[in-house]
Amino acid sequence: MIGKLAGRLDYKAGDHVLIDVGGVGYVVHCSDRTLAALPGPGEAVALYTELLVREDLLQLFGFVTPYEREWHRLLVSVQGVGAKASMAILGTLGADGVARAITLGDAAAVKAAPGVGPKLAQRVVNELKDKAPATMAMGGSMGAAMGDAPAQVIAPDPVATPSPPAQAPSSSAQADALSALQNLGYAPSDAARAVAEAAGHDGAAETSALIRAALRLLAPRDQA
Repeated sequence: MIGKLAGRLDYKAGDHVLIDVGGVGYVVHCSDRTLAALPGPGEAVALYTELLVREDLLQLFGFVTPYEREWHRLLVSVQGVGAKASMAILGTLGADGVARAITLGDAAAVKAAPGVGPKLAQRVVNELKDKAPATMAMGGSMGAAMGDAPAQVIAPDPVATPSPPAQAPSSSAQADALSALQNLGYAPSDAARAVAEAAGHDGAAETSALIRAALRLLAPRDQA
């Protein structure tokens, strides 16, 4: 299993890049969001990868963070969602956006991805809603292990490199808030919905702010 590639970006194409690792070129398919976050040709780059194995095909898919890769693995576990559809969903929403949409049951957000119809979007939400809290919590431990730093740029060039989405810090904050609410006794599904809704209002919120906002959202349920 190839879990990560680090080398020099040789070129970018419409849906993939070529990474030169010690003189060997690896074609890595990426979402639009990941492609936009990568530096220009000749720059140092690293991506977490997932290898798709078929009888007549081997394809590598690249991700900025292991959290994003985990969501890819979950998405392709849904019947009817192949790697192409997963890339479209992650490219449209990002890992945090996917987590929020599924947790909140927002099939319309998933349907916004190119090539994803309403029935498939609803199936994604229905099949993954119970797995979302655990995956969101996993994002926190992954972010801590990475130091909350995305993997795509090893030696960033401030001119050539566009600013990547701040996915890892946001994922970590949401995961920490989710863990705190569960420690307070809230059910994982309720806690995840509240954190997702709070993060939807302020995606840059830190853990403490997310916890306060989520508690306010949960308060009416406590009083009911």
